[in-house]
Amino acid sequence: MNELISALIIAVVQGLTEWMPISSSGHLILFEKLLDYSGGLMFDVALHFGTLMAVFVYFGGDIVDIVKDFTSLNWSSENGRLGLLILIATLPAVIVGFLFKNIFLNAFDSLGIVALGFGITGLILLIASFQRRIKRKKLDGRTLEVGEKRFGYFDGFLVGCAQILSLFPGISRSGATLSSGLLLGLDEKSAMKFSFLMSIPITFGANILVIGNNTLPSNLIWATLVSFGVGLLAIHLLFKHILTSRRNLKWFAIYALLLAGILGIWVGMS
Repeated sequence: MNELISALIIAVVQGLTEWMPISSSGHLILFEKLLDYSGGLMFDVALHFGTLMAVFVYFGGDIVDIVKDFTSLNWSSENGRLGLLILIATLPAVIVGFLFKNIFLNAFDSLGIVALGFGITGLILLIASFQRRIKRKKLDGRTLEVGEKRFGYFDGFLVGCAQILSLFPGISRSGATLSSGLLLGLDEKSAMKFSFLMSIPITFGANILVIGNNTLPSNLIWATLVSFGVGLLAIHLLFKHILTSRRNLKWFAIYALLLAGILGIWVGMS
């Protein structure tokens, strides 16, 4: 297959799977194998930069308010508090990823681990799709109704611990964090919003570490734009139409479990 077409397919796959709860890392590894294509480190960075920008655009107003209150140390405000929650949720994966970096990097060479990761993702999503909220919690804490509580800092830490799982390929970051948010009492939109916002510091930081003093080649701007456009569409569809009910997670769960089984058979036969 033409290399440009292969690269375009992978850019579309990144845009879709970065926010769909089905693991972009696992899909990129799988499609690069299927298409016999490797765009290199900078190509992967360009794709991730595009999907990261999609979050900045979609939640731009929220991000500006959070940064403004957080940097002015106004942590008693709702936006400042949300900034603290995001920071607390980010720390577990940063610390574990730094300490065990080589283990996680080596895992990306194994399709067997990718298959296992898809299976774990499917199970997590399946549990979240059927589990009812025992205690209703509000992310921003505004207008608490009877029986509702604030989504606390320890809750944010637990979601951050769930994000550690996504350091392994095949385990969806958005799937793990979205599901844990739901299980801790958030409604669907609040869980999605928190999951997407907490992706910013860890994804941005990882890209900066990879790029270093280099700059993205200008010939990869198309890859960034494609993943950005598809990623923005994926966020909108999830937020407004698909994950308006946690029950819809079961379809992603079924997909991930089927993919895990097919990939596991393929690895076993090869």
